[in-house]
Amino acid sequence: MSHSSAAATWAAATEPYSVQLAAGVHAYVQPDGGWCLNNAGYVSDGRSTVMVDTAATERRARALRETVLASGAPLPRVLVNTHHHGDHTYGNWVFLPEATTVGHAACRAETLASGRQLHAIWPEVDFGTIEIAPPTLTYTDSLTLYVGEIEVRLHHPGVAHTRGDTIVWLPEQRVVYTGDLVFHGGTPFVLMGSLAGSLAAVERLRVLGAETVVPGHGPITGPEVYDAVERYLRYVGELAERGHKEGRTPLEVAVAADLGEFAALRESERLVANLHRAYAELEGLPPGAPLDVAAIFAEMAVLNGGRPVACHA
Repeated sequence: MSHSSAAATWAAATEPYSVQLAAGVHAYVQPDGGWCLNNAGYVSDGRSTVMVDTAATERRARALRETVLASGAPLPRVLVNTHHHGDHTYGNWVFLPEATTVGHAACRAETLASGRQLHAIWPEVDFGTIEIAPPTLTYTDSLTLYVGEIEVRLHHPGVAHTRGDTIVWLPEQRVVYTGDLVFHGGTPFVLMGSLAGSLAAVERLRVLGAETVVPGHGPITGPEVYDAVERYLRYVGELAERGHKEGRTPLEVAVAADLGEFAALRESERLVANLHRAYAELEGLPPGAPLDVAAIFAEMAVLNGGRPVACHA
């Protein structure tokens, strides 16, 4: 599918849909890509399947399961988590015990530590039955899987969106699943990771040479999306440096900020969360050091005109 036709499909869709990107290679896309509506994917040679991420609710994870079966692919033997956030991991248990879940070592640790993380933020949402199922096979730098003749490379870019991110790269097909290192049409979110590390991860993605990019949220795109992500991250860094030097809080800086070209991005309230992470780095805290998530979500609600951040799932 061309990137222009992918954009047209996205614009017309309201329900999740599957897109074949190459022989045996699929993306599973969930409009509108907002909070809790992530993308997933699956790679199959007809005899075995590797899945990339799941979904935030039991209903959505079971819909993903049925989509894989309807395509003629077997259910996954291997499930890769790109990071620990619940929209990418809550549905893991739906694919057990048949699948072995793979992730970075920090992804496993964070999944266990975070537990029912989405329930804590959005207690009113009906997530269905959720059993926390972290990766049971972990790696630290890189790992290569094979689906028949299809090579699937897992790379850890360092602390970026989270402490335990994984890039899923198919070199022959020139397809990359970025997880939440890339939001296409949505505001990047580095609260639980690193601003500097996210910029480094964008460069790591660039050098792969992908032709098709499956972002963590938003429509399928090409490598041009990296420029937009980088511009936003640098904008956050510049705001943080000025605000920190002037002694203003992240919320004060965010309220006064002129978003310019970034005003068109969904979830603009993430700016204050990103500024908190940038301030932490300016103050010498290590990448991924825990911040007060509940307090920062409350500040995002302030920036959102007093409306709490809404889960779209």
